[in-house]
Amino acid sequence: MQRFSVLRPQKWTFLAWAPFAFLFITERMLAEEHDERPPLLAYVGTFSAPLRDMPPTQVDLPPGNGQGIHIFRVARDTGKLTAIGEQVMGTSPSCVVANADGTCLYSANETDRVGRDNHGSVSAFSIDAMTGQLSLLNTVDSGGAGPTYVSIHPTGKYLLVANYFGGSVAVLPILDGGRLGEAVHVHNDAGQLGPTKAVNAPQGSYAFSGHDRTHAHMIQSDPSGLHVLHVDLGLDRIFVWRFDPEQGSLTAAGQPWVSLPAGDGPRHFHFHPNGRWLYSIQEEGSTLVLFDYDAETGKLTPRQTVSSLPPHYTGSNFCSEILVSNDGRFVYAGNRLHDSISIFAVSASGELSFVDDEWTRGNYPRSFSFDPSGSFLYCCNQRADHLTTFRVDRDSGALHFTGEYTPVGNPSAIAFVDLAEKD
Repeated sequence: MQRFSVLRPQKWTFLAWAPFAFLFITERMLAEEHDERPPLLAYVGTFSAPLRDMPPTQVDLPPGNGQGIHIFRVARDTGKLTAIGEQVMGTSPSCVVANADGTCLYSANETDRVGRDNHGSVSAFSIDAMTGQLSLLNTVDSGGAGPTYVSIHPTGKYLLVANYFGGSVAVLPILDGGRLGEAVHVHNDAGQLGPTKAVNAPQGSYAFSGHDRTHAHMIQSDPSGLHVLHVDLGLDRIFVWRFDPEQGSLTAAGQPWVSLPAGDGPRHFHFHPNGRWLYSIQEEGSTLVLFDYDAETGKLTPRQTVSSLPPHYTGSNFCSEILVSNDGRFVYAGNRLHDSISIFAVSASGELSFVDDEWTRGNYPRSFSFDPSGSFLYCCNQRADHLTTFRVDRDSGALHFTGEYTPVGNPSAIAFVDLAEKD
């Protein structure tokens, strides 16, 4: 009797509160569906057409299942993506970036079919302030073949382009209204190619993707805008340039480049919020390198190298993306073939220590990004033809899969625009 008398109130309490719980859940769902604020939008760049005449080392060539740039509304509370449109393009807009005020979007079109020199192209779009839909402003020559990365200089006046298959970087002016002008500066990389076997590759690795020729893979300004950095995977170098904001020209810094271990293949980098530390990820070596950065001179000094993979991993892996959390406490590193995102804690001195790795729930995670709040991380699983959504634990750095899969053919990159911030 005593056990029965204890259980009965608990059961009654649950039944009594169940309608209110249902009402609360229903109201929350309706609030999300009928949020009166202007929406938070996500733009996903894809591989929408295979490139021609591909070298045999381009092992991750996708079939081109995307439609161009896919547009989604983002549920701020749950992270769910709802498709609301497409900008149909057959030129593989594999990298997208929005300007600071959310009025324009730019895409690197990873093709090699423009003009007599078989270059790629870059497109500019205006963003509708009410709906987020895109309208093409213009498309210009990217200054080389197969542009794979675009970023905007902090002045907002220039678009920086890395042409992977052309082995070049270019500076394009952003004109009034957001249109792009022709390149005002183009630099073609040159130097000694690295070996086909990375110094730091995991045991048993056959990873080889970009040491057949020069391959500019990323270009971005430092936080101050005084310098621009770009990586060449084939040369195993990070180049450092002084940037002229009046002319848009690049001049070699006092230390014009820093070398990574032979064959490791630097791919992407990300600055810590303090601007003094830079983290580089190496595609074939599966490593992360911490550099001390001198903002006045642009000098990079390597201080720590760690594996991007969990302990004891063997076999092939291709690294992809690297991001520092908004608060600077964690670094996230993408692993393709291992299909994971590794999580590293950042010490008071900037050094990294491995915390854990999270399965991406899809094949070949090409890139990932945080939403503007830093509450969610979205992973572009290139070969799985979908995005997966993770909730970010701010205290531990852990990633928790929300259960949301979003179908997109060959997703490559994702960028966010919050229309509520344009009021």
